[in-house]
Amino acid sequence: MEPLRFIENRTFDEIAVGDSACLTRTLRAQDISLFALASGDVNPAHLDRDYAATDRYHGVIAHGLWGGSLISAVLGTALPGPGTIYLSQTLRFLHPVRIGDAVTARVTVREKDAAQHRIRLDCVCLNERGEPVVTGEAEVIAPTEKVRRPRVLLPEVHLHERGVQWNRLIEAARAFTPAVTAIVHPCDAASLAGALAARDAGLIVPVLVGPRPKIEAAAREARLGLDGIEIVDAPHSHAAAERAVALARAGQVAALMKGALHTDEILTAAIAKETGLRTERRMSHVYALDVPNYPKPLFLTDAAVNIAPSLEQKRDIVQNAIDLCRALGLAQPKVAILSAVETVSTKLGSTLDAAALCKMAERGQITGGLVDGPLAFDNAVSREAAAAKAIISPVAGDADILVVPDLVSGNMLAKQLIHLAGADAAGLLLGARVPIVLTSRSDSPEARLASCALAQLFAHRPGTPP
Repeated sequence: MEPLRFIENRTFDEIAVGDSACLTRTLRAQDISLFALASGDVNPAHLDRDYAATDRYHGVIAHGLWGGSLISAVLGTALPGPGTIYLSQTLRFLHPVRIGDAVTARVTVREKDAAQHRIRLDCVCLNERGEPVVTGEAEVIAPTEKVRRPRVLLPEVHLHERGVQWNRLIEAARAFTPAVTAIVHPCDAASLAGALAARDAGLIVPVLVGPRPKIEAAAREARLGLDGIEIVDAPHSHAAAERAVALARAGQVAALMKGALHTDEILTAAIAKETGLRTERRMSHVYALDVPNYPKPLFLTDAAVNIAPSLEQKRDIVQNAIDLCRALGLAQPKVAILSAVETVSTKLGSTLDAAALCKMAERGQITGGLVDGPLAFDNAVSREAAAAKAIISPVAGDADILVVPDLVSGNMLAKQLIHLAGADAAGLLLGARVPIVLTSRSDSPEARLASCALAQLFAHRPGTPP
């Protein structure tokens, strides 16, 4: 472990002609973007795959300067190492480096100048087939004093492109026949525009359920056309919720989407024992969050429906979220059961629930995911925080799903991520006979589309009757 914790140089007197050192890295798309960001080099031969694939460039995704930077890393960290003064470098770029290529940079001492403590080194970068992609030489002034310092841990870097995660969901959902979806009480411009946008994106066939005069007035005010769209007349929002639920029970619609009414109105109709959409599963809400500083979608539950869920209800909440993630293509989503600490304590009930949920997953009462907890929020999403606490877990630092102790903590966490961290949020109510899209008045058109895509993908998950 010592070489990983410290970085140490080799002084001029310790170095002999013929000594060598190497470093191997695999080129990722992110490396190219980071290089372009730092250097300002936005040559499409490096950044545009279609352009790079032309005959002129023969698929040159990355240039040799990336290989040159590896050589610089070997000189600055290994041979000679810290304290090295870089004087000059000459390089020849022989072959392209493409995403996924593992490149080994090697430097070998060729000459030593004792009078000036200068060293000349032969440099080469080899791809995984052993072909030289970069050759050349470097001249440095080697340090004369020993340097040993703790190795600096580089931060995790995630380049965020807004909308990319949602676009992937939408494209995947378009593979299915648009779902007939009841839009409940769409009596404002936002809910009408969201429904029509989802229709135009090929995600849903909207059925507008609510008072016809109000729906048509909202459409006129927003200059939206309703030609060809079915309207099911209902006198008010409560009646609209009940009518939409009845359509779902009868199999006439495959999903519900909240319009301009309170969430509890649609929930009251959905959970009614005799006329609602109950299943054996507890209903729960899942936020799907695209967080700029997190490298993948993050799912948070339950921040909207269950106020203080029991252990049995939390089991359903966890299973609902796992089922959604699996519908989106995650083979084994990683579930972090959150609390304030990562140790079990009788003084903190949420840690006891977390431990019990982990045991339930171990015994097959929760299936399809990796469940771990209790985990504090930082340990769930940060590898550095998990490492600092010496937490050994396949979930810690890499969670897909965050399960909060109660609605209050979940609602605050979701809104902090949205309003302070700049996360984009979509969401879905699960556990009913059909998925229910619970939009908010502040949701962007993109979030509404993403929520419809979630519903479409969930409704067509493997094992679901056609």
